[in-house]
Amino acid sequence: MTTAFFTHDDCEHHVTPMGHPEQVARLKRIRARLDTPEFAGLDRRDCPLGTDADIGLCHPQAYIDQIIAAEPASGTRRLDEDTHMSPGSMQAARRAVGGAIAAVDAVLAGEVKNAFVAARPPGHHAETALMMGFCLFGNVAIAARHAMERRGLSRVAVVDFDVHHGNGTQDLLWNESRALFFSSHQMPLWPGTGAPEERGAHGQINNLPLPPQSDGAHMQRVYEAEVFPKIDAFAPELILISAGFDAHAADPLANLNWHEKDFVWLTEKLCALAAKHCEGRVVSVLEGGYDLDALSESAAAHVSALMRA
Repeated sequence: MTTAFFTHDDCEHHVTPMGHPEQVARLKRIRARLDTPEFAGLDRRDCPLGTDADIGLCHPQAYIDQIIAAEPASGTRRLDEDTHMSPGSMQAARRAVGGAIAAVDAVLAGEVKNAFVAARPPGHHAETALMMGFCLFGNVAIAARHAMERRGLSRVAVVDFDVHHGNGTQDLLWNESRALFFSSHQMPLWPGTGAPEERGAHGQINNLPLPPQSDGAHMQRVYEAEVFPKIDAFAPELILISAGFDAHAADPLANLNWHEKDFVWLTEKLCALAAKHCEGRVVSVLEGGYDLDALSESAAAHVSALMRA
């Protein structure tokens, strides 16, 4: 079976102000890098539109309506210090949600062995009724809830290796005993959450703070000790990844020192666990990464590892 690559042109119509790190060029660079001969074997698919019912797996309708109403008719609108909308942002956000759900369905149906979803806006900072950190809706948490509520899964592991804490995913899955959540992130760093003491209603939340200037070798020791044994014991039926590439040494928003080989190592380890427990079923969804060269090369390395799994 092949690796599916979900994306959509609509996700380039979510425009942020000049100089904003979460920019259209992020997606353009990833798509251009994956549109090369070495990735000819990808199963390329369009992200469908997520519905209110899809988004409502994690967010109340009043919040969805708030975001719909916030979309400007022209220009950009600032929702908070970091998060903006433009004409087309809601359509892009629906594609991001729909792509994550469609990737789960394709993997569970056995159409592909795994999938990567390159869409924006990202999602792992969006809380139940709060947009923040460039994010409107919790794409990965919604995909997890879809797998559990609609597809009948009882054990879903979610691994977030973005350099920033996945506070939104944590909030959306706080009471969910069927989801085992891991977030590795630099600390101290925005948003300031993600301490190990934040454990979730069922002890299923696992936060792994990493010190500034630590490197991939440090990350590997932490994952070997704290993540992989727990996933192995949990025996997930699906592994979801929040794939942020801003832990790269070149990223301007943080101070970890990972390189492409570290994302490859982590991807390979997660795919091996998926092969052991759930027929290789992995769905990876783009989150952060703001140095365009590092982002595109790290995403390419990550997808290459998925294709080899």
